[in-house]
Amino acid sequence: MKKASLILSQLGNLPQFKTLKQQVCYKKFISLLGDKWQKAIAFVYVKNRTLFVAVKHPGFKMELNYNRDLLKSVLTQLTAIDQECSDLTVDKVVVFHGRYYPVAEQKSTPDTVPYYHELATADFTIEAKDKAIRQRFERLKESIGRNRQ
Repeated sequence: MKKASLILSQLGNLPQFKTLKQQVCYKKFISLLGDKWQKAIAFVYVKNRTLFVAVKHPGFKMELNYNRDLLKSVLTQLTAIDQECSDLTVDKVVVFHGRYYPVAEQKSTPDTVPYYHELATADFTIEAKDKAIRQRFERLKESIGRNRQ
């Protein structure tokens, strides 16, 4: 009875599953980068000796464009150390915003009731002659008195 790991390794050696081995190399490449870059990079792939790096947020695109040489040197060091990843040689690096990783919107906080102490006092005279306005001022005085307690 063959073990699952043996079956998977044999399948990985078949030519039609060559991309599976490349995915392992891509994951190793991303893991060699710092935590900040690991969180920023959505995925990578190599095509026609060009390393394509998809970022999750467009803000990281400019920063990674400044560090293209760093990305290329990390990948060349990986190919020198790991023989399975020796076919990942690149000449240039292209950084782009991953289409399926939209900018995350900030979660809105639930509405909170502001709790504060009443600063107004109910010590004012009502000089209004209109009865409706006078009643409103009386209610306002009562409300201020309740909030001060």
